[in-house]
Order: sequence, then C-alpha cells, then structure tokens
Amino acid sequence: MKKILVCEDEETIRDFVIIHLKRAGYDVTATRNGEEAVKAFDKADAAGAAFDIALLDIMMPGPPERQGDQLCKLFRSKNKNIGIIMLSAKTQEMDKIGCLMSGADDYITKPFSPSELVARIDTVYRRVEAMKASGAGTQVAEVLEDAVSGPFKIAAKSRSVTKNDEPLELTQVEYQILDFFIRNENIALDRKKILTHIWGESYFGDEKVVDVNIRRLRMKVEVDPSNPEFLQTVWGFGYKWTV
Repeated sequence: MKKILVCEDEETIRDFVIIHLKRAGYDVTATRNGEEAVKAFDKADAAGAAFDIALLDIMMPGPPERQGDQLCKLFRSKNKNIGIIMLSAKTQEMDKIGCLMSGADDYITKPFSPSELVARIDTVYRRVEAMKASGAGTQVAEVLEDAVSGPFKIAAKSRSVTKNDEPLELTQVEYQILDFFIRNENIALDRKKILTHIWGESYFGDEKVVDVNIRRLRMKVEVDPSNPEFLQTVWGFGYKWTV
C-alpha cells in the first residue's frame, strides 16, 4: 500500500487532499500540525511501516521547529529515501528554493488541481519505490551497471555513490541526477532533458527545481561548490559533468 503522511492545518484543503489521494490508491494519515506529524512519523517508523511520502504545508500553527521546512529537514535526517513534497500558498522564488534546499523533492503551490497533486505525488512515489526495489536487490528497469568517473563510483544495485571510497549521503533525487550526469560524462545536458529524465514527462513544475537540486548536489560532491570542478554550468544551456 502506498503510505503518505499529510500535514495541513486548513481543514478544507486537508479534506480535499485526503479524498483525492485515497481515490488514487494511497493510504493516507492526516495531521493538523507539526507536532501531530512528528508523532505519526515516529510511530510508523517504530512499527516498521515507514511512510513512503510526506506532504507538508510549509506554514502551520506552532513553534518554528514544527513548521514545514523544519519538518522536512527532520524527516530527511531520519529517512533519506522518503519522498517529501512541500505545500504552500507562498509563490516567492526564495520560498521555493528554501524548501528544496531543505531536502524536499518537490514544491506545490496552492491552489492546485487534483490531477496536478496526484501526478506530482505519483512521480515522487515511483522514485521511492525504485530506491526500495534496488535496496532489496530487486531487478528494476532503472538499475544499470556500476559506473566509475574519476574519484566517484556508482553501485547501481544499492543506488549509492562513493567519492574516494567515502560514501556520499545523497537523497533519491540527488542520486538520480548524479547517476545521469556520470553516465553522460562530458555531454552538455539542458535543463529540460534533466527535468524529463528525473521528474518525468508529465511534470507540472518549473525548471528551477533542476537548478536548486544541482546547487544542493554540488555542496556534497565539490570541494568548493562556488567553483565546481565536476558539475559545471554551461551558461545559457544547462550543465555538464567532467572529470
């Protein structure tokens, strides 16, 4: 069963989300604030039934440490494979960037349609399932051969990466982006191609999600993220991996 934790303080929006996610086949646990969400998350984790996805409103009643962006950081620190989607009425660019830099996989702005909501969640869920399948040794279409690029090594079945034999702590999105670049070494990839490969043909969001995830990935693979050695910008086009 596809398990999703929803944290939304507005009752009408929460009920709207619950109805459409249940119709789409999700097992929904709904909470009204950050404190309830943390308790539900920890309870499921302790029972060995961790959530696949967390849908978090960014602004809720309660202390700062229980706002959506802080919950995102907390959940990501406890489970690097969980899919996290932020939900907010905020539309400013820095709000979106802040959420993605906190470890979110995607950001949905209110108001949204049922089809957009389900499509975006389904995309993240497929990525989560691919991580689970590879971790269990299951053969899935996305699992390729191991790869080596300079000091980096990809172990395809475990979907993990090392640099100079030291493991990199990557989210599922970061892993997919790095894997895509390493397998296309020295090839300039435009944002649209990256977006389609990672988020799918039906992605409703904008291309900014690519830039933010590249920035986050550079912080983990580069010695000096502001002067990248490996993940280079191709101005006016996209990015290129080089060693």
